[in-house]
Amino acid sequence: MAYQGGEAANYYSPPHGGGGGPQYPPPNNSYEMQQPQNGYYNRPPPPPPPPAGGGGYSNVPMNDGGYHNGYGAPPPPPPPTGPDGKMGPPPSYDEVFAVQKPKWNDLWAGVLFLATCAGFVAVSAISIQGYAATRNINSGGLNGQRNRFGLTTHTIWLFGWVLITAIVLSYGYMWVARKFTKQFIWITGILNVVLGFATALYMLSRKYYSGGIVFLIFAIFQLICFISWRSRIPFSVLMLQTAIDVAKNFGHVYLVSAIGGLLATLFAAWFSVTLVSVYVKYQPDPNNPACRQGAGGCSSGKVIGLIAFITFAAYWISEWLKNTIHTTIAGVYGSWYFNSRNFPTGVTRGALKRCLTYSFGSISLGSLVVAIINFLRQLASVARAQASSDGDILGMILWCIVGCLIGLLDWAVQFLNRYAFAHIALYGKAYVPAAKDTWKMIKDRGIDALVNECLIGPVLGMGAMFVGYATALMAYCYMVFTNPSYNSGGGFTPVVVAFAFLIGLQICNVFTTPLSSGIDTIFVASAWDPEVMIRDHPDLYHRMVAVYPEVQQAIHA
Repeated sequence: MAYQGGEAANYYSPPHGGGGGPQYPPPNNSYEMQQPQNGYYNRPPPPPPPPAGGGGYSNVPMNDGGYHNGYGAPPPPPPPTGPDGKMGPPPSYDEVFAVQKPKWNDLWAGVLFLATCAGFVAVSAISIQGYAATRNINSGGLNGQRNRFGLTTHTIWLFGWVLITAIVLSYGYMWVARKFTKQFIWITGILNVVLGFATALYMLSRKYYSGGIVFLIFAIFQLICFISWRSRIPFSVLMLQTAIDVAKNFGHVYLVSAIGGLLATLFAAWFSVTLVSVYVKYQPDPNNPACRQGAGGCSSGKVIGLIAFITFAAYWISEWLKNTIHTTIAGVYGSWYFNSRNFPTGVTRGALKRCLTYSFGSISLGSLVVAIINFLRQLASVARAQASSDGDILGMILWCIVGCLIGLLDWAVQFLNRYAFAHIALYGKAYVPAAKDTWKMIKDRGIDALVNECLIGPVLGMGAMFVGYATALMAYCYMVFTNPSYNSGGGFTPVVVAFAFLIGLQICNVFTTPLSSGIDTIFVASAWDPEVMIRDHPDLYHRMVAVYPEVQQAIHA
């Protein structure tokens, strides 16, 4: 299937009458489909798979110049044709991306993930039981609760509004991406910067200096980034339009996004109730009857330990959900790239089945790495807030620097994970070999230049930050204007605002994952076999050259 022009096509087309920049030749759509020989176009049969444990590098060149350098399995063959030259029946996803000798990769990580989920369920059940047994002192009007020592039903209502805000804004953000593709990046950047400054200035005006300073630093950094990104917007718009056009016509991309967003929201609601229940159940105070209910007693150590555990578990579970969606969608876009003329059947179902079986452990392992980094960043954020409340300016600066360094590490790991999971989706390799193969391939083929030129990942990240800003600001205003009795001294404001920001950020990340997944997969697939881009998607290739001529060096590297 040739690339279908959308709004991006109008965005780059010169006005009638000439002028306005160089004219590029029209795409050559006369590519003739050759008869396959041994399943490939004038190619010898693919080399045998490398021996197990050998890192996957066979270093076998291909006669047509499109070498693999052992980047895992070779791309799938073009769709078969019958004797009359017509397409045969479409193959299934498992037939196109068959895994030789399939096995459950990284099984230990999958088992550890399930054990963590079981631990979260146990902590949640015990804590909610303690909350339910004493809800008479935690309920009532906004200021009528007798609980003055910890979070109450008031906080659950607050998080309920946070969830509604997050899901409405995330859905609206996806709608804007589909309807206003050309303006989408500008809208994202402007809204994100404006709301970031508004949140920071409002917090500073209320003398909430720790939160205000952090949001002000984020807003300034994002303003600088957005100004420096302007020259890269045309190429990014083209890639976004391509991802949206494919999503409209192939697979069930938007259905996966909607279901994933709903699951993320339900889990965030569960986490919110569990968070409040842990405080109610284990907060040490002579007036807390929950200490005498159910298992265990009350202590500050239990509160800190359990909050740390459920926060880490929430990071891991939400990252696993996001990466499962990403890997599933990568299967859809990989099928479109390699088999657009005879799109396979059951692609979404087949990709999801692989995610939940053979690749379950690999996705769990990649998600674990990100969860640990995010957890460390959360600890640095809490330490920075504590230093600020203690008046320790030096400590606040040091923890801010630590948080920035952890953020850079998180960016690097997330960058590699996106492309490694695309490899896992199509070829079912274990996490570490897939990451190594993908990184070597990206560097050897020069695709990192395309990745750096495309802004969709950072823009969607800014969109998630926008939703996080909105939920954090709403939580802060809710706490200020309702003034619950347990927060008379403002001690719980940083905790509630931080978790509100986290919930909004993660929900939007899940909603927008399919868009970034499609673009990531196109980049990686073009590195696996650039000839397919030129042969099967000539319109897309020529438009890419028109807005970013250096793509010719990257594609033909």
